[in-house]
Amino acid sequence: MSAPPIYPARSTDLDRAWLEVDDDALRHNARVLRARAGVPLLVMIKANAYGLGAVDSARALGLPFADHDQAHVSAADRPWGAGIASLDEAAELRAAGCTARLVCSTPLRAEELARAAALDLRPTLHREADIAAWAALSPAGALRPWHLAIDTGMARAGVRWDEVAPLRRILAAHPPEGVFTHFHSADESLASREQQDVRFDEALAALMDVLPAGCLTHRDNSGGIVSRTTGSPGQLARPGIALYAGMFADELGLRQVPHLRARIVDLRHVEAGESVSYGATWTAPSRRTIATLAAGYADGYRRHLSNAGVVLIHGTRCPVVGRVTMDMTMVDVTDRPCAVGDVATLLGADGHDLLSTEWVAARGGVSPYELLVGLALRVPVVRCTGLRQRA
Repeated sequence: MSAPPIYPARSTDLDRAWLEVDDDALRHNARVLRARAGVPLLVMIKANAYGLGAVDSARALGLPFADHDQAHVSAADRPWGAGIASLDEAAELRAAGCTARLVCSTPLRAEELARAAALDLRPTLHREADIAAWAALSPAGALRPWHLAIDTGMARAGVRWDEVAPLRRILAAHPPEGVFTHFHSADESLASREQQDVRFDEALAALMDVLPAGCLTHRDNSGGIVSRTTGSPGQLARPGIALYAGMFADELGLRQVPHLRARIVDLRHVEAGESVSYGATWTAPSRRTIATLAAGYADGYRRHLSNAGVVLIHGTRCPVVGRVTMDMTMVDVTDRPCAVGDVATLLGADGHDLLSTEWVAARGGVSPYELLVGLALRVPVVRCTGLRQRA
């Protein structure tokens, strides 16, 4: 679908609501993160690129595809590879012709390893039996690449940093391409990141003589990258939420990537004392004009934003009133000229104002991660090359 301006003609098929994804902003954010990290990126496009479209985001970022050149991204800015979290995610990318290195960040069960090999996927392993099973799936004389996961405090997956010694024998026989850990609070607590850094370095030291020359180490997620001022240690960095400007936009100068739009489908007056929406949670303090937008929580605009959210109409902020419903959201547009068919921005930019992902999430008391992954539940996604502004 071609990208419309922010106020598209009514003849388009975007009659209700849609999500614009700004690929220029996505590439800008990748460049900023690459420069700050100082090492190539393993870009996280799991969970459908945080809800914004894995295949299209992979193309925009310059990952290789059989039918798509990478000329729009400089060689220096192209990611080393991409991170996914399930075999189905890898299969979608491969079916689209993606030939990039794919690393699965979630542990796979032994029964899944054969399919992972068929998808040319790099699993993250930490159990001796799984490493041996992966090696057995490799062609003679050519071990399929894999990455060793080390748990330094996340307590989610990987071998504990102080229990790596029993793996020395199998690592010497079947060496990994990379070794990594994952931070739990790098952007919130430097002390916690430093502790995990020390633990990871201890694990690497214990395995140094059995790891291959050139083994790739990586530890910095988005929080790790933003918490450092001298670059990321190791050979790779793994940004996720920051790529999509869900967090750290102000700190790093990142640009808004998703922009959720919906049309006004009704306008009405309510008198003082009358309520709006389910549960009568908002009552008009005086005669007010209420606009109904054709988007609700089934379109990713969270119910938590009831009586808390703000939308932009003609670049002007209008408050959400009453509960957000499944298909519609009501806003107070008193003294704000608008008409049925006009476009409201529920997330993103209009004119000179911006409702950033992080700001909107905070208004609703939800995680930016949760807000992002739910945006494309029902609405069509439109890829843009640069934000469309109102003329």
